[in-house]
Amino acid sequence: MAGLIRREDVDAVRDRARIDEIVSAHVTLKPAGVGSMKGLCPFHDERSPSFHVRPGVGRWHCFGCGEGGDVISFVQKIDGLTFTDAVEYLADRVGVQLRYEDSGSGGPQRPREEPGRRQRLLEAHRVAAQYFSEQLMAPGAAAARGFLAERSFDRADAEHFGVGYAPQGWDNLQRHLQGRGFTQAELVASGLMSQGQRGIYDRFRGRLVWPIRDVTGEIVGFGARRLYDDDQGPKYLNTPETSLYKKSHVLYGIDLAKREIAKTKRVVVVEGYTDVMAAHLSGVTTAVATCGTAFGSDHARIVRRLLGDTTAGAGSQLASGVSVGGEVIFTFDGDAAGQKAAVRAFGEDQRFYAQTFVAVESSGMDPCELRMAHGPGGVRALVDGRQPLFEFVIRTTLAEFDLDTAEGRVGALRAAAPIVAGIRDTALRPEYARMLAGWIGTDTERVRREVAAAGRRPTAGPGRSARSGADASRPVPDEGGGAASDPAVPAPDPRDPVARRERLALAAVMQYPQHVPTSFDTLGEDAFAVPAWQAVHAAIRAAGGVQEGATTADGRWVEAVTEQAAEPVRALVTELAVAPLPEDREHVVGDYVAGVVRSVVDLGLTRRIADARGRLQRLDPTGDPAVYQEAFSGLLALEAERRTLREAGVA
Repeated sequence: MAGLIRREDVDAVRDRARIDEIVSAHVTLKPAGVGSMKGLCPFHDERSPSFHVRPGVGRWHCFGCGEGGDVISFVQKIDGLTFTDAVEYLADRVGVQLRYEDSGSGGPQRPREEPGRRQRLLEAHRVAAQYFSEQLMAPGAAAARGFLAERSFDRADAEHFGVGYAPQGWDNLQRHLQGRGFTQAELVASGLMSQGQRGIYDRFRGRLVWPIRDVTGEIVGFGARRLYDDDQGPKYLNTPETSLYKKSHVLYGIDLAKREIAKTKRVVVVEGYTDVMAAHLSGVTTAVATCGTAFGSDHARIVRRLLGDTTAGAGSQLASGVSVGGEVIFTFDGDAAGQKAAVRAFGEDQRFYAQTFVAVESSGMDPCELRMAHGPGGVRALVDGRQPLFEFVIRTTLAEFDLDTAEGRVGALRAAAPIVAGIRDTALRPEYARMLAGWIGTDTERVRREVAAAGRRPTAGPGRSARSGADASRPVPDEGGGAASDPAVPAPDPRDPVARRERLALAAVMQYPQHVPTSFDTLGEDAFAVPAWQAVHAAIRAAGGVQEGATTADGRWVEAVTEQAAEPVRALVTELAVAPLPEDREHVVGDYVAGVVRSVVDLGLTRRIADARGRLQRLDPTGDPAVYQEAFSGLLALEAERRTLREAGVA
């Protein structure tokens, strides 16, 4: 049985793996104040960014869905890994040599020869990709080289995209990989081998092969194109669904395009591997393609995160084709199948705040064919000549009717009205209603009535209704309220001024312990009135208080408090460590932190003074003088402490 990873090695991985770099591979992050970044949450669909990352403390938290944690938990959740696999993945990235301990005896073991299962499968893909690439130059790969040359791709292009060749034969790759130490079970699990009655055999044989990478650049699968007439398999064959490869979650070319997508706020969705190559080589370096499946909701989430697709800066999609925000451009073949694909894409438009367009070449050529016929300029012209997706879908729908007849015009109106009603941007609907009236040749007011009626129906055309979708009923998250942690620890009421003040104080303690007055450590267990914040305060005290936090690295301080917190409270600790503060300007944050913490300390002292006065009033002055004097001295000491605190605040 595999041993446990040593604690000090886990800590080293957590320290070295920069959380902002890891998260940025999946989410476009923008500055959100000093030491804080934010973006769209990768774990739930949202329109406005509520996902915050604070690199200084190594934590992330979403104020929309309540998820949060450190860099290890982020990798676990985003890639569906176990804790051990996530640590091993990060260790490989940051160069930490992991050591393992026997889970039974606790005694140290020698490091394992092989990493975790996921890393083994990724390594198998890396070795296979190198093998395919080398085979492309072998004598038996003439057909593969000819295929590329016919489409104006040279050797440098093939190397840039990692294109290779899977030689004919049943076990060429199998023998190569087993010679590198991979087991048959691993090869089947990777999807590189298929299982037959007589054993395993190479899945890809006699085909041109493209490596498919995830957004981090790891090879998770392959796509292969048939080359020979006697190949009875499909024209394109992809890796089957595995623990690494899920076709609805990958986009070919995303590893090459992601930085430019985030920079230019534009993504171009093409239909195939050669189209991606042609687009990138033509200067359209934001091109990606789905892998054997239609563009769906999971693909939309990937694109939206890279675009930073939010209401901010989204603007309106103008009928003239001018975009004032981010752009998602779908390219389709000009045939009937391409038109149907565009109509399907309309349904996904409702998931974007960016503008959606469609680019269809009138003669039916795809980007690869355009580059061959007209050079790189032809591909760029296709993309630049895009038209709003709404307009394309409406015109495609109208083309099915004979607009020279009354029956045709009525049918066209009934078919197109739900499409207009389904447009997300309500400001655009009247304009498209007016344009629809002109295209059909009917009264504008009649079209508007039909559109309004269609909008009241349960569904509105091929797209989702303007009032439907995952976000329609979700309330806007209140970043000041916090997420419910557990039935045993009630979520603080964000409307309670005491709860808000206590939350701000604890957030300051978690983020800037070096600026917190040392008097904070004198607070008793009853200093906080809200049960949830009492629990967090208890964990802070158990971790050594702010004096300990001030001398501990930020990430380690948060980790120390987390370890002292009960399971339901840990999410609250992470939330506080990441929560935006009302004042985060670098030159004044120290004063702000000290002030907000003093206010809570002052509140606690005021409660203690009230209790001390009550106790003194209940004592008989003529009774035991020592008891009375002790109570009186205690009251004076508390008042003096509060006076000193307030004078320090004024100073």
